[in-house]
Amino acid sequence: MQISVVIPLLNEAESLIELHDWIVKVLQSNRYLYEIIFIDDGSTDNSWKVIEDLSSKNKAVKGIRFQKNYGKSQALDAGFEIAKGDVVITMDADLQDNPEEIPELYHLIIDKNFDLISGWKKKRYDNVITKNIPSKLFNAAARKTSGLQLHDFNCGLKAYKNEVIKNVKVSGEMHRYIPVLAKNAGFNNIDEKVVQHQARKYGETKFGMDRFINGFLDLITISFLSKFGRRPMHFFGLWGTFMFLFGTTSAFYIGAFKLYKLYNGIKTILVTNNPWFYIALTSMIIGTLLFLAGFLGELIIKTKSNEKHYTIKEKLNL
Repeated sequence: MQISVVIPLLNEAESLIELHDWIVKVLQSNRYLYEIIFIDDGSTDNSWKVIEDLSSKNKAVKGIRFQKNYGKSQALDAGFEIAKGDVVITMDADLQDNPEEIPELYHLIIDKNFDLISGWKKKRYDNVITKNIPSKLFNAAARKTSGLQLHDFNCGLKAYKNEVIKNVKVSGEMHRYIPVLAKNAGFNNIDEKVVQHQARKYGETKFGMDRFINGFLDLITISFLSKFGRRPMHFFGLWGTFMFLFGTTSAFYIGAFKLYKLYNGIKTILVTNNPWFYIALTSMIIGTLLFLAGFLGELIIKTKSNEKHYTIKEKLNL
């Protein structure tokens, strides 16, 4: 198997036949051995029926149907798990990604030995105010935080070596940061390719402005996890120890100063009337809680299971 095309989708029945025919035309004209994996992320339209019809006519078409809508990351994770191709191509189902890009992406992975090639929609046909400008700000922040100099982290059209997708776990809404996850897993040969962006032909986008807010929050999460995901005690324990020592030192100073005044007959106030007493007490409590958070984080990492965060309702040709 040379190429696996993984396509997550939600309510894209109108575009699936055209997309399938276009992909097949490109792959067959280049004589690739291929599979096309559709992951129906809880569609409420006729998408699954279309996938069933396609799979009955073309045995290279495989389908996974989720019990409900779990999100694009979970859909990609399910597709990655079964993908067999030497090169795995991901693309969206809305016809905004161009299948004609697949041969060049395959060439970059196989012949140029890249681990991952991310698409860059340099010329976009989206709304400038609601998509283009927020996207530029988001990508700038992602570049600064991750150290990867990619222009379009959120482009659905990407190509991977099979070993990359088998070693990267995508969950939550981390599909935007698969290049960052790959880099954190040790796959450093990552680059991008300018790809053609096409105006949406059918339906409407499934993502609103909230995806950019969620994207920035996920960026903070992945930045933290990349540094401390395997050793949370190094973060929480460090700050917990600092806060506890600060509180303890402050409490010792308050007590010692009180005893000094009493010993020398100097008028003094009750310790509980000293605001520094409460600062010291709060610091010790926060320090203890941070240390416990780090300890619990270490326990969770050691005992966590690799359970799936989605339920599969049906499969086709698998």
